[in-house]
Amino acid sequence: MGALDHFSDLFDCSYGRSKLKKRKQLQTVEIKVRIDCEGCERKVKRALEGMKGVQQVDVERKANKVTVVGYVEPSKVVARVAHRTGKKAELWPYVPYDVVAHPYAPGVYDKKAPSGYVRRVDDPQTSQLARASSTEVRYTTAFSDENAQACAIM
Repeated sequence: MGALDHFSDLFDCSYGRSKLKKRKQLQTVEIKVRIDCEGCERKVKRALEGMKGVQQVDVERKANKVTVVGYVEPSKVVARVAHRTGKKAELWPYVPYDVVAHPYAPGVYDKKAPSGYVRRVDDPQTSQLARASSTEVRYTTAFSDENAQACAIM
């Protein structure tokens, strides 16, 4: 907290309001909305541009993705799109393909995902696939071409 914030709190003349007013953070909210045509794109864009705190709205029609930048809450953005357009909206459920250890594991791979993306999963069973036991690691590295002390039979 800077000196100016401290002094502004000391000399605050707003008696009816709380001194510890919650400030919204600048956020980037990505949501998934089915966008078929230019009319749908325009409808979604107009619904979000009229929202208080929104600074920028980007629509990617092919990926069915809408990116909103501003001082907004993600849940309110989703609710606004669903209410104003009548379309089903949800937070962006995908992550880039490179981030996931096992992109073809059940529950992670999604045929409906845009190219280069897989479904975000925080399932402990899926994360178990990423861990190999020490014996598995020893056997796989013993017959590896990168291992200088590898088996001489190869």
